Amino acid sequence: MRHLRSCWLLLLSLALASPGVVAADGLPSRTTQQAGVTVKVEPRALAPAGWDFHVTFDTHTQELKDDLLKSAVLVADGGKPAAPVAWNGDPPGGHHRKGVLRFAAVAPSPVQIELRIQRPGEPAARIFRWELGKR
Repeated sequence: MRHLRSCWLLLLSLALASPGVVAADGLPSRTTQQAGVTVKVEPRALAPAGWDFHVTFDTHTQELKDDLLKSAVLVADGGKPAAPVAWNGDPPGGHHRKGVLRFAAVAPSPVQIELRIQRPGEPAARIFRWELGKR
């Protein structure tokens, strides 16, 4: 049993140390409130298969018509914005929406990432930023 536990710990440490793998555990959710709409973003998985962010919209004042495949980008270390590859969630409309926004994995692992969402009718993009630490 002890040997099995040691093997699992070794595999976990190798997975976390592999290039392009960043643990989403410990990265806090970020929330903005503007124009009567709350947007909350939580990093879920930052792995070679893709980077997933859980996104929640909440309002009581307007229809949520955001098309995140067109209005969201991921910026790593201030570089070139990358478009998402998938949205698995609620379709446009209504007052409450949630889902997972997926991006291609970023390699090598960046120090800082920003998820930018340009909402319809808002003058500036909403920016959600995380420090991932040293490479």
